[in-house]
Amino acid sequence: MDTKIPRPRGRPRRFDPEAAIATAQRLFHARGYDAVSVADLTEAIGINPPSFYAAFGSKAGLYARILGRYSVADGLPLNEILRPGRPVADALAALLEEAARRYAADPATAGCLVIEGTRCNDPEARQAARAIAATGEIAIRRFIAATNPDSAGRLADYVVTVMTGLSTMAREGYGLDRLLTTARLASLPFGQVLQT
Repeated sequence: MDTKIPRPRGRPRRFDPEAAIATAQRLFHARGYDAVSVADLTEAIGINPPSFYAAFGSKAGLYARILGRYSVADGLPLNEILRPGRPVADALAALLEEAARRYAADPATAGCLVIEGTRCNDPEARQAARAIAATGEIAIRRFIAATNPDSAGRLADYVVTVMTGLSTMAREGYGLDRLLTTARLASLPFGQVLQT
């Protein structure tokens, strides 16, 4: 009696690129871009280096794809929070609190993947992260400028600085309570600076 299991015909099944990107995203978010090697990625994804380079081009190329995915699926919902007609002070306070919640949601992947990527050593990866961060900053600035053009620049800078600090604190292990306290304290000046 033949007990061999027949092998499936055709080429071996390829890896799932979307699953690979999700796996790599968790790795980059947990360790930071610089601490993840191509060997770490290929092992986690389950492919060999030639297949990795064929699929993603480079580590920075994969990271850029991940940042795009992250900003759409896991990033702050700026359009929802900064909706036209919402009082600016309320919207900015809500933005900081939502940032605190998201940055502390999973201790294994704390902080903001984009913000943390803006400080990595690889120029190509850093530029990809900075481009997405700049898009968010522009959205904040435009929202403020719609009703408070004189305050838009300095207030957007302030909000981005606080968000960067919240991300760093989350990476250092600060929990949600501490981050929310910081976000709420940072929101106190909005009413004094803004007219609406």
